[in-house]
Amino acid sequence: MITLSTKKVPMARSEHPCGVGIRHAGLGAAALILSACATAPDWISASGASREQVQQVQQERVGGRIEGIELIDVDDALARKLSASKRLGEFSDFFPAASSNNYLIGPGDIIEVSVWEAPPAMLFGAVVIEAKSGPTTTRVVTFPEQMVTPAGTITMPFAGRVPVKGRATQEIEDDIVRRLHGKANLPQVLVRVIKNNTSNVTVVGEVNHSTLMALTPKGERLLDALAAGGGVRQPVNRMALQLSRDNVTATMALDSIIRDPKQNIVLKPGDVVTALFQSQSFSVLGATGKNEEIPFEAQGISLAQALARSGGLNDSRADARGVFVFRFEDARLVAARDPVKHAGGSVPVVYQVDLRDPASFFITQNFPVQNRDVIYVANSPAAEFEKFLRLVVSVAVPSVTLNRAWQN
Repeated sequence: MITLSTKKVPMARSEHPCGVGIRHAGLGAAALILSACATAPDWISASGASREQVQQVQQERVGGRIEGIELIDVDDALARKLSASKRLGEFSDFFPAASSNNYLIGPGDIIEVSVWEAPPAMLFGAVVIEAKSGPTTTRVVTFPEQMVTPAGTITMPFAGRVPVKGRATQEIEDDIVRRLHGKANLPQVLVRVIKNNTSNVTVVGEVNHSTLMALTPKGERLLDALAAGGGVRQPVNRMALQLSRDNVTATMALDSIIRDPKQNIVLKPGDVVTALFQSQSFSVLGATGKNEEIPFEAQGISLAQALARSGGLNDSRADARGVFVFRFEDARLVAARDPVKHAGGSVPVVYQVDLRDPASFFITQNFPVQNRDVIYVANSPAAEFEKFLRLVVSVAVPSVTLNRAWQN
């Protein structure tokens, strides 16, 4: 620290934090002497750690064991490995393709059965006498509506208990005709579903109204269910759809489903479609165009896109070799020597990218950014030293000026 005196006496010798004594030093001499510190001291204000500091504190001794943060240089192989692990699966991979939803009757459905007989009707037809045409028969006999029993059957006169569970209407019609063979005269049967209580799809989540959508032999698809729920309540690019079928659950970004018709799969009875709002964001700090929390789409973004959205690196401040991504990573993806595991099996990891290497721009296109990542760009040594020199000048100039004034 340089001491200013109010008396016309020589300035007292003082010690600089770098250990260099200064006495009657001129501006140029003071700057030259202080420049011997090589790097800015820790007491100089900064937006964060330097690249060297991040690399040095990756480990600390805790209770006699070496534990701490894992620092990993990002290469193409690692970026592709992480991208594959973070990629959401496609519905066409998880659920087999089908041309229709195989609409089947189940317990609780209400159905109606109608039977035709060819003249002269013997079993169901009622005889009617007309003056001109003589005896005729009615064309059809429709039986009362009935609900499929928990055992999956209906009762049909002269056919007994007919099993209908898990069968299509055409199969039931053929079975009834076979049962009436030899009892009715060339019978024809029509089975009609009055109320569908079993072949439904549940639509919940961030839709305008949750609903139970009845399936038909048409073969309703995933986006049909979303439309039945009144559409989503959030922007499409921030939404994902989760489909649960039997013991399988998969999730895809909604805009990916819209772009790829193959992912708009045919639904099955019992499917549960959930619209999920993906409130994902990353924070960017350090020597970038802007420091803030930035949201991103449900389908995810790459590190290259994240840096671009933050305004890129600040050319006058950034250390292009010191681009870091701080993340709690899945321990299975990191070959850590002795990691500190957190909840869910995650470990603290710092990924380092050297943008001085032109190949790294290809790597950043494959490196996935995930929710709650912190992207930090360190200041360059030149920028830190420039701040140090400005501080020296701000102190040295008034000192020299005042000293000369007293001497005169």
